[in-house]
Amino acid sequence: MSDTAQESLRQAALFYHENPKPGKLEVRATKPLANGRDLSRAYSPGVAEACLEIKADPQTAARYTSRGNLVAVVSNGTAVLGLGNIGPLASKPVMEGKAVLFKKFANIDCFDIELDQPDPEKLAEIVCALEPTFGAINLEDIKAPDCFIVEKICRERMNIPVFHDDQHGTAIVVGAAATNALHVAGKAFEDVKVVSTGGGAAGIACLNMLLKLGVKRENVWLCDIHGLVYEGRAEDMNPQKACFAQKSGLRTLDDVIDGADLFLGLSGPGVLKAEQVKRMADRPIIFALANPTPEIMPDDVRAVAPDAIIATGRSDFPNQVNNVLCFPFIFRGALDVGATEINDAMALACVEGIAALARATTSAEAAAAYHGEQLTFGRDYLIPKPFDPRLSSVVSSAVAKAAMESGVAARPLDDLQAYKEKLNQSVFKSALLMRPVFEAARTASRKIVFAEGEDERVLRAAQAILEETTEQPILIGRPEVLESRCERMGLEIRPGRDFHVVNPQDDPRYRDYWETYHRLMARRGVTPDLARAILRTNTTAIAAIMVHREEADSMICGTFGEYRWHLNYITQVLGGGGFEPNGALSLMILEDGPLFLADTQVWTEPTPEQIAKTVIGAARHVRRFGLTPQIALCSRSQFGNQNDGTGPRIRAALDILDSETRDFVYEGEMHVDSALDPELRERLMPGNRLQGAANVLIFAQADAASGVRNILRLKASALEVGPILMGMGNRAHIVTPSITSRGLLNMAAIGGTPVASYG
Repeated sequence: MSDTAQESLRQAALFYHENPKPGKLEVRATKPLANGRDLSRAYSPGVAEACLEIKADPQTAARYTSRGNLVAVVSNGTAVLGLGNIGPLASKPVMEGKAVLFKKFANIDCFDIELDQPDPEKLAEIVCALEPTFGAINLEDIKAPDCFIVEKICRERMNIPVFHDDQHGTAIVVGAAATNALHVAGKAFEDVKVVSTGGGAAGIACLNMLLKLGVKRENVWLCDIHGLVYEGRAEDMNPQKACFAQKSGLRTLDDVIDGADLFLGLSGPGVLKAEQVKRMADRPIIFALANPTPEIMPDDVRAVAPDAIIATGRSDFPNQVNNVLCFPFIFRGALDVGATEINDAMALACVEGIAALARATTSAEAAAAYHGEQLTFGRDYLIPKPFDPRLSSVVSSAVAKAAMESGVAARPLDDLQAYKEKLNQSVFKSALLMRPVFEAARTASRKIVFAEGEDERVLRAAQAILEETTEQPILIGRPEVLESRCERMGLEIRPGRDFHVVNPQDDPRYRDYWETYHRLMARRGVTPDLARAILRTNTTAIAAIMVHREEADSMICGTFGEYRWHLNYITQVLGGGGFEPNGALSLMILEDGPLFLADTQVWTEPTPEQIAKTVIGAARHVRRFGLTPQIALCSRSQFGNQNDGTGPRIRAALDILDSETRDFVYEGEMHVDSALDPELRERLMPGNRLQGAANVLIFAQADAASGVRNILRLKASALEVGPILMGMGNRAHIVTPSITSRGLLNMAAIGGTPVASYG
């Protein structure tokens, strides 16, 4: 990577951490504090009742406080990522990041706690004193062998789970990957020879996990920076390494690699050589987990051992060993049953849950969410992808079950299946909802043209597209303006080199473009002169013509201007042949889950036929996100109690929908509160079709849909994805002027998936 690129990434990372407010975490109240009555319950005198209940029965703390869903991420900053001993204060961004992952993946609240205490025994004393506050402790980035001491003391003294993720999280994911790698290779744990490099906390924990899975201790050969760990060695030894000391005269990695079935690397770049791989057993398993540069690159392994099974710590190669597959879900399961510890049974259940998920037949929801991804068990798919939506229910429930069966669950569950279903329902509660769309977009390599290419938000989005997807951005704009703005903004990308450019003032295709537009519009009042003028000045029309001519797969416009103005040109050029606008769908990502709204833009007063088309289109698009549509048709009328306004049009739309068998659930007409409150709806219309709260609201007036959209966006801090223009074959999308560069990236991911993928 060039110095300019590194500086660009550095500045982007610093900007991310500073804006819009410093850090990655904040604390929010979960109860109303709007009046004196609320205050009297939250604090004095009402709070005393909760205190007395907990004093009488400490287990009730999980009912009356946040403790049952609160984890401490604790570090003293002595071994931070690849940065080493940078101290507790400098480690804080990493610990905040870990807390964010807990929240995003498993909805677990976290406090990051950085302690200025290098002495492991004193550090353990402080951690033990935190027990009344937290439901679990995640130890992080504490150097070896101090981490072993801290964890041992805390586990012995504390009555809540204590988990050192650097050790056990890595070990669990390695265990899952090894389980499936041996399955693919046709080998068994008890028969394999393991050679490992790296005698730190993670390396030792991984070897201990392999022993629990069946590897024989005498078949493990551990090497560190000083060579083989052997009996009698004095240099840089500790009790944890000594457990793997071999009684042997061999001394180096090169000496012991012959015939090895599994190489486990948690050391540094270039440690394993291709010549050594050739001397390993047939179908060798190479886990080269050093980051960012592994012990050996996968291509170098394949060159000498085409039948090798390879895993790394990197996301740009198959089989990424990533702790995020483990730690959020093992804590989720442990907290939900009030586990007093995370024991071997729970860790092994986590291993098997992760491994089994990769071996399982892909569910319909996962297939839709990860369309185009090869989720077929084999040498290039040993463990699930980090954003597999099934992880939460499968792994967390396996951990909870193991905790109950091993007797460490203080609050055992009555119904494990109901628990799994609850976890499934909570998977998509954040912006992670977009990740499956990005995964699908990465496989498509579609060309996306941005009509307003000179907009700074578009330029930032273009850089992100190149970093996060395989799409090819095309920007309409003046090259010199694009160049200067990229330079001024500190972006690495440059026009003509990193993205294609269409110059509206001087493009060799100009004549072809205006003549194409004229042929389409000649009998609709457009003269050649008018066609020339439009194709010289109207970037929306230029983008639409490019899609029409198949020079681009999809277009995005609307960063300025009025929605229907853009829609007019899109419909002129791309309409017909079975394509027509079927409404605009906005995905609002709220803290308690996603909510889709339509039609927010296209039809002011839609006809029953248009409403029905909006419903059908919305159902199709909702499935792109791996969700089952539950559609409510909203009106001022409630199940036929009014015969004016929007009620009759909604009822007519329902008749159209009912005229054919549909593969999705819909109901109406109803108020919004009835759509979102199942109990209220059941009182008003017993036995209605919807199941639970609706996740799609369809309105019969654009004003109503747009109003709800803006209220949610501005007052409920909803993240909007969209609007998604339905009915145009995913060939065009019109955003709104309030969109951010991140929003444009999201829309590019949506536009980057072929319509056949979700039709």
